[in-house]
Formats: sequence, structure tokens, C-alpha cells
Amino acid sequence: MELTRRRILATGGGLGVGLLLTACGSGPRRAAAGDAPAAGPPRRGGTLRVGAVGKASAVNRDPHGVQVNDSDYLILALAHDPLTVPGHRPNVVPRLAARWESDDLRRWRFTLAEGATFHDGTPVTGADVAWSLRRLRATPAGATRLPGIDAGGIKADGRNAVILTSDYPNSEVPLLARLTTFTLKEDTTDVTRAPGTGPFRLESFRDGNARLVRNDAWHGGEPPLDAIEVRMFESPQAMAGALLTGQIDLASNVGPVAARTAEGRDGVQVIRRPHDMAMPIVMRTADGPFADERVRLALRLAVDREAMVRQVLSGYGTVANDILGTADPAYATGLAQRARDLARAGRLLDEAGFDRRGTYELFTTEDVPGLAESATLFATQMRDAGVNVKVVKQESAVFWEKTWLKAPLYTTYWGTNDSVVFFAGKTMQSGTAHNEAAWKDEEFDRAYRKAVGARRGTGRASALRELQRVEYESSGYLLWGMADGIDLAAAGVGGLPKLPGYGRVQLERSWLSA
Repeated sequence: MELTRRRILATGGGLGVGLLLTACGSGPRRAAAGDAPAAGPPRRGGTLRVGAVGKASAVNRDPHGVQVNDSDYLILALAHDPLTVPGHRPNVVPRLAARWESDDLRRWRFTLAEGATFHDGTPVTGADVAWSLRRLRATPAGATRLPGIDAGGIKADGRNAVILTSDYPNSEVPLLARLTTFTLKEDTTDVTRAPGTGPFRLESFRDGNARLVRNDAWHGGEPPLDAIEVRMFESPQAMAGALLTGQIDLASNVGPVAARTAEGRDGVQVIRRPHDMAMPIVMRTADGPFADERVRLALRLAVDREAMVRQVLSGYGTVANDILGTADPAYATGLAQRARDLARAGRLLDEAGFDRRGTYELFTTEDVPGLAESATLFATQMRDAGVNVKVVKQESAVFWEKTWLKAPLYTTYWGTNDSVVFFAGKTMQSGTAHNEAAWKDEEFDRAYRKAVGARRGTGRASALRELQRVEYESSGYLLWGMADGIDLAAAGVGGLPKLPGYGRVQLERSWLSA
């Protein structure tokens, strides 16, 4: 989601899909990508006009730089290939890397796709990939992007392969390579002009807006579209308005308010990508008023999850169960779904000696649609349990600098929710840089190490179940629901991505009807 902290996420290592939670079942069925037929049969050709949110002051064209704008990341992902990309069961599929293997889960060999070339026709080599990954690793967030893999562990292996060596057995290395492992030519100096390897070639760029044309020599096969024009909008509302007035063909990630406005309109597809965004409440566990596990459980029992999904997300989401990574095929569906129980919440607070006379600040920001609204509704619901919560809204920069990782109670958000173990390693394992709740649990750490150090079918599944059980019982997260990703598209657009998070940038198979 660096990546600023926001892009780690959405990146999450990845995206994915799968309805593994109990849905709240509100609202009529909307069109999912590919479900609603376009106005005619697919055809080769045409220009897809795509809107994405961004600000001119935050534009960054470095493929390995800090990507704050959705529009920047979309442009980069169309022009450059990561080694792997999100998929749907499995949640990691080939892209620039055609295959990968490891004998010991420490030394991973990625073989490049046959015929992979840069846009200028130069073949992609293992040396190019290794140089690019070392450059990525050297960024301020490099250790987070490639955890356990330092620059010395990245080496070319002949002309068409690269070796990544982890400090410890890690079955998730292919997943970690999904989103920001863009490859440039070795020793590139001007990264803004560097040819990519992706399905589209950058033709022009101005003030955050870009035109990309089809790469006929792409190793993945020719895309149907002639071109994609990316237009930057400063707000989802402005972008949705442009879609409704015919100025663009696709409005990416517009949120539930725009979806409500567009629902039922002729010629507009409302596309839901389940499990797109988690917006949990973080309760600090190391010290302060929420350090007692009983208090944290009381708050989880006091929240009305269905009301949160219905009111904050307008029904465009599903009820969650305090575990991140909800679209993972290994998600623990056997754990009882928590429901509101104010009586038990009150008993737990009394047992813990919780001071109900105090006022507890809940910090939030308005970075994503619904985040601040979720804090307000949560505070209202807590009154029913006798807990007085005051919502404090902060500007984004202040929030991430002063509040995140520090405050006793705050909101956060994460995209790419298709991997339980990804979030375990990023936000909950002891010692990780992004341990949002300052949570340390030896039982959890053991389960995490066992899960990442095991191959599928050799104890990994049981370790993942144990990991989720501990997270469910005692972590610092209160995850009340999962927001759908919502795109608006004109009726003549087909073949759109179905994946949540940044899976939505995979537009190489999209088409316009005849």
C-alpha cells in the first residue's frame, strides 16, 4: 500500500478474492466484474479511459518509490511487470517470472517468462531483475517489501533467472514478490524514462495523467485494447461524476457513496470486489487502558458488526471476525462468529476493573471512504456498554507521524486481504516494524514461524489455524467488517478484474464492446 504505510497494504503482498465470511446480506445483488454483459461482443481495439484518485503534488514516477496516488500505481503497473501477481486460488500467479521453486524454502529460484522483453525490444535478463530488486531493497521501506531478504541475497542465475535467499525458511517469498518488484534495465539512471516490460507502453505523461498504448510484443500475449488513458481525480466524488457524464469509461475504487448514487442507472455497471479493505480498530496491548485482554474482548463484544457494515459501508461489505486476511483459502471458518453481547461485555469490563468514568480518545483520519464514519459509529455503540469514546480526527500526515503505532486506540486500514500469514508477519509478529498494537505473544510467534517454514500439506494448515486462534482470542485488532472494492464502469466495458485491493490494476484483459 511505499510505499508509504498505506501502500504496504494494499499491496499487502497482495490481493485475492473469496467469500469466506458470513455476509450480512444487505442490499440487492450488484454486478460483479464480468457478470454484467457489455453492450455487445468483445472486440480488439479502442481506448479505455480510466479514472483514478491522486494529487498533482504527490505524483511519483519512480517504480520503486513512495506511491501515494492510486493513479501513479495504476500507470506503473500497466507499464511494468512485477515477478508475480495476485490470483484467485492460488493467490500468487506468474507474471514476469514464469515459475519458481525452492528445495529448502530459503533459496528461491525465479525463472523469467520466455520472450520477456523491455518496450525497446531488449531481452529481460536475470541481471536486470537482480539489479532492480536490490534497488527496491535499498529504499527506506525495502526491509518491509522484501523481509528477510537483504541485498546480498539477491543474485542473477544465468540470463533468465534470479535467486532470492531468505534469512529463514519462508514459504511466502513468491507472495512477497507480487506487487512492487518492477524490473528496470540494469544501471538505469532516469527511471521516469525507463522502458517497462508490461502489457502497455507509456506514450505520454503530463501532470499525473497518462496515455499508454498496447505492447504488441508482451510476453503474456497481446492485450485487446489499443490504449488506456489514465486520468487523475482529486476525489472519488469527482471521478464518479465524470463516469456518470461519460467523460471516462471506468472509475476505479469510488467507494459506497458513489455506488449508491449510480445504482440503478442505465448504462452503468456497479462492480463489487469482495474483501477489498479492512478497517479495524487497533487497541494497544503493551500498556494503557486496553492492555488487559478482557477489556479488548469486551469491546469486540460491544460492537454491532452488522450495523457497522450496513451504515458505514452501505451494505457493500461483509461482517468480519477480528482476523486479517479474510479472503485467504486457509481462513479459519471454524471459529465462532462474534456477535454483540452487551451483558458479557459489561461483566468483562467489571472483572478487569475498567474505569467507565473516563473518556477514551479514538484517533482516525479520512484517508479512505468510511474510515472516519466507522470511528463515529463505533463510539456511539460503545456508549451502550458504558464506555465513553471521543473521536479525534487528524490530518493524514499528523495521523501517520504522531498516532499510528503509538496511540492506545485508533483506526487503521489494510487492503489485499487474501493472506492471513502476510498480515501476521507484517503487523502482529513480535519485533515487526509495523506491529500496530504493540502485541507480543510467544504462542503466536511460534505458530507464525511454523506456518512460513512449512510446505503446504506438511503442518502448515494446522499452524495457520493455531495462528488465527491466538489472533482471534487476544490480539489488539477489532475487525468488524470487510469493505468491498467498488468500481463504476460504462456498459460497454468488459473483462474487468475481479480481485480486491490492487488486483484492480490488472487491466490487460479488459475490452470494449463492438
